[in-house]
Amino acid sequence: MSSRTAKPAMHSAAWRISLWATLAFACGTMLVFVFLHRFVAQDIQRRSDAWLAGEVEVLGDVAERTPKNALYDRVVGEVAELAGKEVPNRLLSQNSSNDSVFFLQTGADGSLSLWVGVGNGTQYLQAIQKTKILPDSPTDVHVDGYRVPFRVASTRIDDGSLIYLGLSERDELRVLRSLRLRFIVLWLVLVLLGFAIVFYTARRMLSHVREITEAASRIGHSELSARVPTTARNDEVGHLAHTLNHMLDRIESSMHQLHTITDTLAHDLRSPLTAIRGKLEASLSATPHGEQADPIVSAIEELDRLTEFLNTSLDVAEGKADALRLSRSQIDLDELLRVMIDLYEPSMSEKGLRIALRSSGSLKINADAALIHRMVANLFDNQIKHLPASCSVTLQLQAQQDSALLVLEDDGPGFSPEVSPHLFEWRVKGPESTGHGLGLAFVDAVVRAHGGTVSASNRPSGGARIVLTLPLSSSSNSKDAPEIGTARTRPGGV
Repeated sequence: MSSRTAKPAMHSAAWRISLWATLAFACGTMLVFVFLHRFVAQDIQRRSDAWLAGEVEVLGDVAERTPKNALYDRVVGEVAELAGKEVPNRLLSQNSSNDSVFFLQTGADGSLSLWVGVGNGTQYLQAIQKTKILPDSPTDVHVDGYRVPFRVASTRIDDGSLIYLGLSERDELRVLRSLRLRFIVLWLVLVLLGFAIVFYTARRMLSHVREITEAASRIGHSELSARVPTTARNDEVGHLAHTLNHMLDRIESSMHQLHTITDTLAHDLRSPLTAIRGKLEASLSATPHGEQADPIVSAIEELDRLTEFLNTSLDVAEGKADALRLSRSQIDLDELLRVMIDLYEPSMSEKGLRIALRSSGSLKINADAALIHRMVANLFDNQIKHLPASCSVTLQLQAQQDSALLVLEDDGPGFSPEVSPHLFEWRVKGPESTGHGLGLAFVDAVVRAHGGTVSASNRPSGGARIVLTLPLSSSSNSKDAPEIGTARTRPGGV
């Protein structure tokens, strides 16, 4: 039973709970990181802009105070190089030169007058001239040959020249890239760890629910005295188990009461019927054969029909209440059908009916043999009662997954339209039927009691079609049975 109810991990409720919880946690933490990353990036840029603004102001002051002589370029250049060395956490290029900072001064006409940095300052000047840079407002400048832009601040001195100080954003991006990498690794670890914890917790919590489900599925198929397992924890699952057990106590009590009532009713009715039948048989033995004996024989037959009606009514009532008592044993359905056909063939031949069986071979079910015999007998009795002469009855038996599929078809008039929607209801019968309307209701009760299904309909080509499925026994090797069997026609048939 556990193999039927237990689901693969990816199809279980614990998996879905863990997946959604982990997804919510992952999205939440990712959103937090996005805001954190943005805050760190803005803070780094704010610090860089503050450093650029302060240093460019110092360089402008030095340029104004330094006399315009032969030492001007050397003094201002050394101050600019000293400022470049103060950049924290900078990465040196392969030749150990300071390529993260540059200093550029232009004359009043916009030409390059002083350059401190790596390479030729012309390409930097061209990039600056393409970008509108406001004083005291650092701006990103993209220089040809560099993937990473420079953050450039500018200031104007009294002689009309402009001083530019640029700081590569390479170090800032390196810090942010390192932050992203470490966060992703930590995020993945936390997500996987969180998923494992939630999945373990949810699976452990739902395992008791699965045990309750398995126990509940066995109740009614084996015995009503079984109960679902309880737990010492005072939680919702524990309350569910106790509630189910209280409900099962009431159901078991109701079933015992129903069985007591039906047994008492059957005994109280059968006893006088049996006594009357005995007296009629005694009278029949004492009466000479002739016309006087016919009423006695007719009365005995009516008593037999009344007894059968009583038994069937009680079984249908218990079946509708899912209280039909079963004495299960392993039955070969193919063998049972052949025996029943041998038993009913003379009666069918006498009425001009033909019957054929197409079977895929031995199919074993775990069922109550007496009830299955009576169910098949009801089906055959209905055919004898309602089919006109020269009609054919066909039975097909084969395996369908883990069930035995039995299809009964005939080429008679079929079900009347007024009773077709209510074929399996109690006391429903056609306008020309002389029965009690319990045949198909009894079939439905027996099939449902064994965990199967039954349906009835009219064939498009005419006639009735009844389809029954019954669970195969676990030891039935139905997979080895052929899909199509040989047709077997009874004597007097086609």
